[in-house]
This record gives sequence, C-alpha cells and structure tokens, in this order.
Amino acid sequence: MSSNRWARAAALTLGAMVLLTACGRADEGGGASEAASQAPEVDTGGASGEISVWAMGTEGENLDVLAEAFTAENPDITVNVTAVPWDAAHDRIVNAIAGGEGPDVTMIGTTWMGEFAQLGGIDPTPANIDPSQFFEGAWNTTVVDGTSYGVPWYVETRLLYYRTDLASEGGVTEAPATWDDLKALAESIQAAGAEYGINLQPGGTGSWQTFMPFFWQAGGEILDGDGNFTLDGGPCVEALTFYDSFFEEGLTAPAAGDVPIEGQFANGEVGGFISGPWMIGIVTDAGADPATWTVAHQPTEEAGTSFVGGSNLGVLAQSDNKDAAWAFVEYLSQPDVQISWYETVSDLPSVKSAWDDEALAGDELLSAFGDQLADAKAPPAIATWEQVAAEIDAAIEQVTVGDATPEEGCATMQEAATAIGAG
Repeated sequence: MSSNRWARAAALTLGAMVLLTACGRADEGGGASEAASQAPEVDTGGASGEISVWAMGTEGENLDVLAEAFTAENPDITVNVTAVPWDAAHDRIVNAIAGGEGPDVTMIGTTWMGEFAQLGGIDPTPANIDPSQFFEGAWNTTVVDGTSYGVPWYVETRLLYYRTDLASEGGVTEAPATWDDLKALAESIQAAGAEYGINLQPGGTGSWQTFMPFFWQAGGEILDGDGNFTLDGGPCVEALTFYDSFFEEGLTAPAAGDVPIEGQFANGEVGGFISGPWMIGIVTDAGADPATWTVAHQPTEEAGTSFVGGSNLGVLAQSDNKDAAWAFVEYLSQPDVQISWYETVSDLPSVKSAWDDEALAGDELLSAFGDQLADAKAPPAIATWEQVAAEIDAAIEQVTVGDATPEEGCATMQEAATAIGAG
C-alpha cells in the first residue's frame, strides 16, 4: 500500500483504533482457541430473509461494498447496514440488548465482549466457525468464561519503529532481539545525536497498551486460573523496573512534546517508538525517509509477546434470523473477502491465510505485523477492564514521573484492580 493511502486510512480510523485497541479476553493461557466452547451449527447454507447490521466509523461507511457482494452470491438474503457513530455505539448496543430491538449483527469493541456476554446479549459462536483459521490472540478476544461469542473481524498489533540510520551511526546494526538489545538500541540512537532514543508513554490514558507487552514478555498474566488479579508479582515488578529505567536514564521523554511523535521521529529528535500499522503512512508523510527507518518485532525476555487489537463481529442473541446473520459473518471471514476489505479500508485480516496474499506478503513492513500477530495478546474480556486499565495507567505514571517504586506501582495496580473486581 502507498504511504498516502495509509495516511488517509489512518486519518479516518485512528479515532476508532483508540477505542478498539483496548481488546480483551477471559483466558490468557495458551490454547484457548481450542478450548473455548461453541454453540451447535446453524444452517447458514439454507439461510434467507433480511438482516440488519450495525458498523462503526469507516467500517460503517464502507460495509455496503461487502454487503452488496454478499447478496450477489446470496440473493435470498437482504442486508441492511446502519453506520453508527463510535461515541454512541456502546450505549446503543446496551439499549438494544435491554429493549430487545436491535440489529442482527454488530461490530463490537473487544473490551465490550465481557459486558455484553454477561448481559446475555450475544449469541455464542456456532460450530460452523473454525477457530484455527484466526490468529489465536485475536480469536481469544471473543472468549468470555470459556465460551466464544462472535469472531475477530480485523486486527492490529504493535511493533517497534526505529531509525536504522541513527542506530547504525551509534554502532547497532541489528534489530533488537532482547530487552538488553532494546536498551542498547535506544542508547546507540541517543549517542548518534537524537534527544531521546525511544518514546515510551509515561502514563496517562492508554499507556497500559505500551506497558502490558513488557509485562507479558516477563511471563506475567493479568488473571490467574481462578479469576484473581495477579498484577503485583515478580513479572510486573520486573517489567515496570525495566520500563521505568528508560525514564531514569533519560532515554525517553518524561512528557509528550509539542511536536507529534511522527514529526520528532522524522527529524531525528526521537529515534524509536512502539505503535501499530497505521503509523507507516503517517511517519512517511511527516517526512521520514523510508530508507532511514524500519519496524521490528517486540523484544523477547521470557516471551516476545505484543498487544493485539482490532474489532469483533457478533450476532445478537435476540436476532430472529441467526442463520442469515451467521452466514454474513462467515462470508466476512473468508480469506478473499478479508483481502477485499483490506483493499477497501486498510483493515488488516484476522484470518491467517489471508496474509499469504501478495497484497500483504509482498509488503515487508506489513508482513512484519503479520508475523508478530502469531505472538500477541489482549487483556481479559471482563466487564470492568476499562476501569482496571485506568488504574494501571495511573500507577505507571506514579512510577515513571512520580516517586513511587516499581514495587509500589505494581501493588497499587493490584489493590485497585482487586477492589474493582473482574465483574
């Protein structure tokens, strides 16, 4: 994809990504995609009738393209798409569940999965849907208390963007493989003249999305097998100590600058940051010469895990045409349809085999994101995650720019999360 196209897509979808990237699941352990229960099969092959679909943001504005293609193949089904503003979507879905009058199919922000499943508002995924076709981390965002509700529609994950020219000038010529390598990379970039070797969020809204991969890389899990929070153990302290060391050593800024990160990256003021695929076009359009930078997988400590975000599709439990509803969801999960959707709005496929298409496999930067998706996680699909995440954000800030120790920060996370509860 051209950098201009990525920039246009980013401008349209970045607001939605902020809402969607806080994705979750109930089971953080491996193999959940195999263990999650599913409902009996539905008769999608014989489906007919009319269904309504709610979609948000850019997806809502463009989904008619796929709906028309679907009905051309399935003339006995009529699909009516309604575009719903993101800022109204959550409450509209809640009200639809409560009132019994809503769409058959809806996009669902993944942090909402636990809440809507607890309300009894989402239909369990039928056995027609094969979990193994999806990236495991993405599939697990649909799993609540051991049952899958819906499918992942599109995905994103986070990689390290860094200035290869500055790193090389500072003596580092290889992508960082470990935590120690990441620190050495930041030091080399700074030695080459950058004010800061890397940009890490010092706390505040959404900083957990940057920190939590380090927590997972250290072997941490947010919940144990009994549903209890485990945020104050060794992995949290190890990860927060490492994270804070970049602030302590002056390798990252203690606060956001006046110039957007893409501008600081382009002018060499900051040599690296962690973000998603939408930044490819943004940094290019900001003036960063593609020959001077690249992306790299998350570094490995015990693991090399990154964060998985995106959006899910669910069928409401109250739908009176579930056969047609699931038929449409199945269609949107076909590899060729996922590629068509990528070419329409730049959403990255949740279906693994779609990444074999030249549109993605032929792009070195995008294919790196596909590789990382094989090791990517989201927090648990619990109704209270947004509240818990806000407390984690605050605790990170108390450590990075305040006087709290990493031990105290992790204890604060644990105490606040336990008080809020898992819902």
